[in-house]
Amino acid sequence: MSTATDDDDPFEEQREEVDNAMVSLFDGYGRAHYFEAAVAIIASIFARVLDLAPPILLGLAIDSVIQQNKPFLPYLPREWVPPTDGGRLVFMGGLIAGSFLLGAAFHWVRNWGWNSFSQHIQHEIRTDTYDKMQRLNMDFFATKQTGEMMSILSNDVNRLERFLNDGLNSAFRLSVMVVAIGFYLFYVNWQLAVLTMLPVPIIALFTYKFVKAIQPKYADVRSSVGHLNSRLENNLGGIQVIKTSNTEDYESERVDDVSQGYFDANWGAITIRIKFFPALRIISGVGFVLTFIFGGLWVIGGPPLFFSGSLAEGEFVTFILLSQQFVWPMAQFGQIINMYQRARASSERIFGLMNEPSRIEENPDADELQVDDGDVVYEDVSFGYGEAERIVEDISFEVEGGETLALVGPTGAGKSTVLKLLLRMYDVDEGEIRIDGQDISEATLPSLRRHIGYVSQDTFLFYGTVEENIKYGTFDADREDVVAAAKAAEAHEFIQNLPAGYDTEVGERGVKLSGGQRQRIDIARAILKDPEILVLDEATSDVDTETEMLIQRSLDRLTADRTTFSIAHRLSTIKDADKIVVLEGGEIVERGTHEDLLAEDGLYANLWGVQAGEIDELPDEFVERAAERTATVDDDIED
Repeated sequence: MSTATDDDDPFEEQREEVDNAMVSLFDGYGRAHYFEAAVAIIASIFARVLDLAPPILLGLAIDSVIQQNKPFLPYLPREWVPPTDGGRLVFMGGLIAGSFLLGAAFHWVRNWGWNSFSQHIQHEIRTDTYDKMQRLNMDFFATKQTGEMMSILSNDVNRLERFLNDGLNSAFRLSVMVVAIGFYLFYVNWQLAVLTMLPVPIIALFTYKFVKAIQPKYADVRSSVGHLNSRLENNLGGIQVIKTSNTEDYESERVDDVSQGYFDANWGAITIRIKFFPALRIISGVGFVLTFIFGGLWVIGGPPLFFSGSLAEGEFVTFILLSQQFVWPMAQFGQIINMYQRARASSERIFGLMNEPSRIEENPDADELQVDDGDVVYEDVSFGYGEAERIVEDISFEVEGGETLALVGPTGAGKSTVLKLLLRMYDVDEGEIRIDGQDISEATLPSLRRHIGYVSQDTFLFYGTVEENIKYGTFDADREDVVAAAKAAEAHEFIQNLPAGYDTEVGERGVKLSGGQRQRIDIARAILKDPEILVLDEATSDVDTETEMLIQRSLDRLTADRTTFSIAHRLSTIKDADKIVVLEGGEIVERGTHEDLLAEDGLYANLWGVQAGEIDELPDEFVERAAERTATVDDDIED
């Protein structure tokens, strides 16, 4: 139940390997959707230009009324303009209404473009990230918690979508407004326009300082979200243990701790943000105030100070209206930069994960595995996790097609690791594993795993019906095949007694079923797959005696005429195996049949004596070694 400390980002190593994450985002995913982006950009330009039409038309109308000799609309043919004041008023109202209607149409197209662009990329990134994640080595998942990975698939991907939609939409909208307004203001009166834009360099410097300060804060926020999700996922998954242990208060305190960590990280970013935006508005407002004062003085009494030329009343009104639309967008650029920094922190985690190398590299020229007899050979196989010491060392044995080999040994001996190497959950460091003479590292992964069935101690059922769980991995099976597999697994009778039979929802992780029922559904799944090679990893542990008897009967049917590997702590379940290999400390220390190993009076015989209740007769050396093993077994070593 350990979690990463609040100071550590579980994906820091991946993030540090990413260069230009946002460039990768647009180059790798945006390229396929440039049409939607282009439509959105063009629509943004027209929509924003049309938004500027009402204040410009209003200023021209005012000047044409006050200055009778000034044209009503300078660039419009005179014969198009009504001769009367009332007609001109209606005509002007029609132009303004038309600009609103046409602008609304372009706004709709703009929103369609940006939403289509962002939603497609969000979907593709999420599915690609998940696909990459599920293909990573098992040792990657051993160091990452589910909540942390869910944080990337959910929160980080959603944050990217918000930037691609709202952020880019606003960025282009504001850019068009600033450029168009700036151009028109300089066209009307360049001197007053310079005064209006005096705050722009200050805003740019202020924004640069904000970016430098906020970027590391958002990285901390993303990390703390992963820790919080991990704690919540961990606790909800272990709710039964919490209740039976009466530790609700303790777990509430732990959730409070990680939530406080998220609060502190988020509040650190908020503190910077809430100082930045009001200050930015003040700076932006300076330009508006200067424009209002000096422009008003200009209209009332002529050009003030060093200004020269004239400024008409309508031009001043247009200047006031447009300068306000110019100044406030400058302040809103801070919001866009804020969204960009959040998106950048998320994209680094996403692409850091997607760039994570896999220790299992499939040969592009790999062949399909062909299994005829099912002979399996381990030859001098050694393996260790990363730079750690070897977990298994020089493992060699041969299993002929149809035989059953049992792996026995104390906790931490490396039993499960040996069989996971057969499934290529990990690749061997030295030696090779062959099936019917073919090195499994030279076979395609799908073909290898298609020929191997796996029944685990920790049965996992997906949320769905009983039938869907039995068919998992053999999706084209029909109901008759499913029922036949369930009967062979001694599961048909209890399934029939469920409320909806095979259509009964099993709940999350199969919570509505008992351990033995889940185990038999897992065995039915393996029977339906009909593999040539079968791996049984503690398939009858943690169940009562009657359930074990039923499961053992179904396993006897399943293992008939198949090459079978079995791990069991209950030695009575494997005493009839054709071969038994005894592991200790990652090495083979004994091998033979049940009778042979009892006659050797070694480790296997002592383990048998423990289960037979002959504890008092065990040699002191065995008891001392057992105590040492339980004291030194590393959490990372698997059975």
